[in-house]
Parts: sequence; structure tokens; C-alpha cells
Amino acid sequence: MKPVKIGLLGLGTVGGGTVNVLRRNASEISRRAGREIQIYRAAARGKCTCDTTGIPLTEDGFEVVNDPEVDIVVELIGGEEPAKQLILTALANGKHVVTANKALIAKHGNEIFAKASEMGLMVAFEPAVAGGIPIIKALREGLTGNKIEWVAGIINGTCNFILTEMRDKGREFSDVLAEAQAKGYAEADPTFDVEGIDAAHKLTILASIAFGIPLQFDKVYIEGISGISRVDVAYAEELGYRIKLLGLARRTELGVELRVHPTMIPERRLIANVDGVMNAVLVKGDAVGPTLYYGAGAGAEPTASAVVADIVDVVRTLTSDPENRVPHLAFQPQHITDIPILPIEAVKTAYYLRLSAEDKPGVLANVTRILANHNISIEAILQKEPHAGETFVPIIMLTHKTLERELKAAVAEIEALPTINKSIKLIRLETLG
Repeated sequence: MKPVKIGLLGLGTVGGGTVNVLRRNASEISRRAGREIQIYRAAARGKCTCDTTGIPLTEDGFEVVNDPEVDIVVELIGGEEPAKQLILTALANGKHVVTANKALIAKHGNEIFAKASEMGLMVAFEPAVAGGIPIIKALREGLTGNKIEWVAGIINGTCNFILTEMRDKGREFSDVLAEAQAKGYAEADPTFDVEGIDAAHKLTILASIAFGIPLQFDKVYIEGISGISRVDVAYAEELGYRIKLLGLARRTELGVELRVHPTMIPERRLIANVDGVMNAVLVKGDAVGPTLYYGAGAGAEPTASAVVADIVDVVRTLTSDPENRVPHLAFQPQHITDIPILPIEAVKTAYYLRLSAEDKPGVLANVTRILANHNISIEAILQKEPHAGETFVPIIMLTHKTLERELKAAVAEIEALPTINKSIKLIRLETLG
């Protein structure tokens, strides 16, 4: 049987790792796939991160996707354009696609999958979420007998590294961010990572597969970690919690919650103990209960592991009937349901509040009265001693679950009190039980 010929777009970190894995494990991969897999040609601009001996190179990706000899196009260049046009052209030319491009799938996946279905082709995207963790396959195939209730993920290694350092060493956000940039964990412009956009791309994909809904990145509530201070990290630890940037998708009677934000998680939860640049995804199914998937969320060879797994999946199904393949988003296209996505104001969860209050009688009573007027009950209160010469004291409160719109209305009233100094810090809290 003739080899399957791969056209590779991009030879950066992940592209180079893919070349290395395919070459190093060629025999084992062929045994699993049932056919030899050959890197037929590649497109790259700038310096390649791997040995390209024997691989014909071009700077024009369209030469690769238009080559009639290429069977599978592997897109690893990132960004929306020209990646989108390259993939659509590849599909129009009858070629299957593997991509690690989470932003492209989150924002344009509906269009891409429609084109793939029209052409009877596969678009595989395991490496787009959580690097080397096979979470797409787990959700789409391993848990197919379950009604998924919620998915919660630590799916950005940069943010997890920063929050871990802040907790373990008492450092400030800006200090750790500079180190993350020096180590290559964060880009020179870290906005996509630290403001939660990268995690939101990944959550969009996970939610679509979990619940059988269209990809809807524009409806995700996004809040990053740049506003988290070391005092909040320390207070959370004192109360038995860890702060993580969490992507959370939950099915409710009213619709689906899609949100990315700093979240306090009880330290006894396994996911709360995922540290450094590692990723983890916790999935709750009605039959299986909670299952945790942990591993490297980025890096050359961990992500290449997922790329190669997708290539093998495509090779195994090259001769199969398109109607009998695993659907792109787990559910058959005609059964994708446009369930409402809830605005953040309609989300119901618990909260951590940190306020600076004047140290005199009646202040705390006024605060709790306002909370009670908004049907918000308090689970715990921690009052710290004032610093020398200061008249305001830090007060930390944990609430029971309440609607976000009620909580924010109460916070606005409390901040208006003359006895409250500065704005109130709010962090959502999830027990993930």
C-alpha cells in the first residue's frame, strides 16, 4: 500500500516537534496506522526548528495545499489568515486537514466543518486544546455514553505558572510575568494569555463538543489574571483555596455557562494542585462522574504527540464512509443544537470578596445588611488586624451561591458607603464537587 503523503504548513515549535516525532517513531506509527506516513513537502518562513533534510521546502503554503500528491494537510502556522484560506483551499482540493489552531477553530470552525462535511473530509484538531492531553478524543469518543454536565479546565500554562509562583513565593503578578517572558512561557505581548483569550478559544471548543452546540467564542465571558494580587492569593490559601484561571462550561436549565476567569477552588481538589505550566481538564458526566485529564498543555513534542495522533486517525479512516466517521463536534451535524449561552449576570456561583473597611463599630453590620437585602448569605468572614497607623482593615468574605447580578448590585452599594475604602475585589468560587 502506498505511503500517505503529508503536506506540512509551518516548521516552528510544533511543526519542528511533529517532524521529529514522525521520524523518530516512524516504525511504531506505521504499525498503528497500517500505512507508512511520509512528510512529502513543507512550507515555512524563517528559520526551521528541526532537521529538514529530504523535505522539499517552499515559503508559499498554497503550493502545498494545491499539490495533487498531498493527501493530508497539517496546518501549524497559527493565526486566522492565511491559515483559514489555506485550510478551505485544502478542503476544496479534497485533502483532509489536521490543525493545532485553536483561535481559527473557535472563531471559524463552524464554516470549516461545514465545508469538510460537504466534501466528505475530516478536520482533526486534537492539538488545539491542552497540547498533549487527548481531551478532544476523551470528550468526543470515550465519554460518548454520558450527558456531560460541566467541563472545567486549567488550559493556559502561562497563567498557571504565574499563579503558582505568586502562591509559592509571595511574588507580585508583574514580577512573575517578566520571568515567564524570559523563560519563553509568555510572549512579548502576553495579552492573549494573561487576559484569558487563549483559554476562551479552548473553552469554546470543549463546550461545543461537550454539549453539541455551535462554536460561539463571541459569547464567552472573559476575565484575565492581571488584576490578581499576591494578597488575594495569600488570603485564598489561608481559607483553604487556590486561585486558578479556570475555563468553565456548565449546562443549566436556562442555558449554557461559558466563562473564563480567576477562580478560587478548594485546595483538596486534585485540579487545584495542578501547578507550573501544566494543564488539566475536569469533566463531569452523568454516568461516569468526574474524570480528570492532566499533562503538558504546550511545548514542541507534547503538542506534536496530539498532531501525530490526529494524522493516524485520519489515515485509519481514509477509506471509510464519511457518514460513519466520528463527527467533528461529537454530535451529528443535524443534531447540533443552538442552546442559549447565559450572560455572566445570570450565572449563579459563590464569591470571594475583599474590602477595606473603617475600623469602627457598625461598619460590618451595614455591609452584611446590604448583602442580606440582595439575598446573599455569608459562608465565612476573615477580618485582619490594621497595619500600624492605619484606620482601615482588610475584611475577606466568602458567600454562598448567588446570582452575579445580585452580587454586583450589592457590591456597588457597599462601595458607596463612606466607611469603605477603595473598590472591592471580587473572585468567583467553584467547589467543583
